[in-house]
Amino acid sequence: MLNSFKIYIYTPSKPFSFPSPIESLFFTSLQASSFVTQNPEEAHLFFVPFASNIPTRSIARFIRDLRMEFPYWNRTLGADHFYVSCTGLGYESDRNLVELKKNSVQISCSPVPEGKFVPHKDITLPPLASFTYASHAPGNKTTRYLVMHNVAKDSKLVNELRNDSDFLMESEPSNEMTLVERLGRSMFCLFEYGDDISGIGKALRFGCVPVMVTDRPMQDLPLMDVLNWQKIVVFVGSGGGVKEVKRVVDRACRDDECEGTRRLGTAASQHFGWNEIPEPYDSFYMEIAHDFLFLSLRSHLGMSLVVRMWLSNRFFTYA
Repeated sequence: MLNSFKIYIYTPSKPFSFPSPIESLFFTSLQASSFVTQNPEEAHLFFVPFASNIPTRSIARFIRDLRMEFPYWNRTLGADHFYVSCTGLGYESDRNLVELKKNSVQISCSPVPEGKFVPHKDITLPPLASFTYASHAPGNKTTRYLVMHNVAKDSKLVNELRNDSDFLMESEPSNEMTLVERLGRSMFCLFEYGDDISGIGKALRFGCVPVMVTDRPMQDLPLMDVLNWQKIVVFVGSGGGVKEVKRVVDRACRDDECEGTRRLGTAASQHFGWNEIPEPYDSFYMEIAHDFLFLSLRSHLGMSLVVRMWLSNRFFTYA
């Protein structure tokens, strides 16, 4: 179904580099994909390329030039356009930036800073997973909890976890082999939302059930409309400390339910892989499918049900 889906990439006013590796990889994957067309009349979506760390006035100028040179922006006020910005764009008074923020699809990196993510339209990129080791089915689990923690962002909860023998702190960067071994023998991998959560894909891949500590609704996880996160991640609030974490996890994993959760997570982890040349069902492919679904929902062309059926054949069977 996506074979006929086309994207036109505008030519930037001058060469630039994206400020983060994941943004650069997404753009490289887009350029190498079969979705790109050189004929804007064939396009269903339009990609607006700019470095997210340039001044907002420069972005506004670029949008102004697009609307003057091409008819496509004014046709929908940017609703069929998208851009990538890991940190997201804030709200500005300039008309061009208002339309970009309000109407266009923003592709960001989770967690997105507060006020820079619009849940009904924006999406986030699956994180980079650099492991060269193959994933494996869940095996013997000898560690109860592995805490994926940024040592620079201590919290009251983290300080409690350090004093509990059930929790192994992964606060210093391990070499790849050591981290793989720790992930493989840990039952649960604990993340604090707002900290670095890029390890979720790695945890899923090696059968370590992610436990997300958060006190806010989760709206900016990758592939929110494709993966059923409630079936592959345990969510818990931070207010109850270590006791609450253990209580919620024990309740969620009674009667061997977590074995099924691990299997679902391991299967879902294939969508957290990036390839130099995009492959079906990898991270890039799923982002484009997500955009395609969103465009169909907006267009009222009756395609949304078809797209959801297409996705369900592959994804909702396990997640």
